[in-house]
Amino acid sequence: MNYTMNLIFRAGILACLLLFNVAVLCAQEFQPSGYPDRVTLTWSADPATTQTVTWRTDATVNRAKAQFKKEDASPDMEHGIEEFPATTRSLATKEGREDRYHHATFKGLQPATVYIYRVGDGEHWSEWYQFRTADAADGNSTFSFVYLGDGQNDLKSRWSRTVRQAFRQQSDARFIIHAGDLINRSNTDSEWGEWHYGTSFIHGMIPAVPTPGNHEYFRDDNEQLTLDPHWAAQFTLPTNGPDGMQESVYYLDYQNVRIISLNSQLIMLDEAARSAQLQWLEAVLKDNAQRWTIVTMHHPVYSTSKRRDNAVLRELFKPLFDRYGVDLVLQGHDHTYARGKGPDAQPNSPVYVLSVAGPKMYESDSDRWMDVSITDIQLYQTIQVSNETLEYKSYKVSGELFDSFELTK
Repeated sequence: MNYTMNLIFRAGILACLLLFNVAVLCAQEFQPSGYPDRVTLTWSADPATTQTVTWRTDATVNRAKAQFKKEDASPDMEHGIEEFPATTRSLATKEGREDRYHHATFKGLQPATVYIYRVGDGEHWSEWYQFRTADAADGNSTFSFVYLGDGQNDLKSRWSRTVRQAFRQQSDARFIIHAGDLINRSNTDSEWGEWHYGTSFIHGMIPAVPTPGNHEYFRDDNEQLTLDPHWAAQFTLPTNGPDGMQESVYYLDYQNVRIISLNSQLIMLDEAARSAQLQWLEAVLKDNAQRWTIVTMHHPVYSTSKRRDNAVLRELFKPLFDRYGVDLVLQGHDHTYARGKGPDAQPNSPVYVLSVAGPKMYESDSDRWMDVSITDIQLYQTIQVSNETLEYKSYKVSGELFDSFELTK
């Protein structure tokens, strides 16, 4: 009898452990529900008068919407709200699940104004979030934003501290630029779950400005280079790029800054896409009335590795940066930090920066084109812009200032 009871007891313990492990596994798969999650602000139009929000639910939600009003500090949130219907799309995940992504754009907003909003279906609501619109385009007020290099690996456990420390350092940032390789394995929902877990509520309040990297791409069954379908589902971005590359190649004007996202993975691997981006870029740079111009792309013009040489960027795109006076190029890919103008800088040449926010690190063994470099350190960058100056600071994830410079107009 004692032997039998012992077997039953052990079997019970084993069953409990199995159930616990299954529960933990399911939690790490970041399953959706009827309640909104992955709430992310982006822009698809003018940042001074519009704001776009995207979120995820499970497949039971068919009629999603967003509510907003000016922030008046009253706890009576539901009084005086305006409501916008959401556009819904389904995403069939590689894990065999159908998720729903919804997006809505608030329009007719006033510049330099704080609003509150929530998203849901009328029964299942998110919490209330805040956002602030940009100042009017003709204003010259100072603002700051954050720039992050590759996150890519260990997003929940190790990258999260970088984006959260950046928020702690610059909580009034107007947006966060992510310079590609946000995740490691393209079209893997659990990794996007970790990315959104890491940002927590941050991107529900501060818009994301992402550019794709090589790890956002995969080869489909026909060996065609394919952007992760999560990209367009969860980031609602401007569609002013070349045909077929909208929302990965785009520009937006924030006050006195033009920010241009290039898809360097396609530049490197697709000749037709390279040509289209080159032609589009020149038109966007030529017709640019903004005081400052910033380009973000994943692959660096000047590498920190002997094994990487993105010659096509220097031969075709760098001349445009020089000709049209691009001020700053924000990059990733090499998993080190480097900053400089390069060995053949012209008076109008931009400052090139590449940085790394996640824990994956490489050596820096290229020719020393850079003025400042470091390896094996997770970093985040804050950039403050006024009409006359652009002040750049790079911080170690400990909060220690590592590098800084200032550009003047």
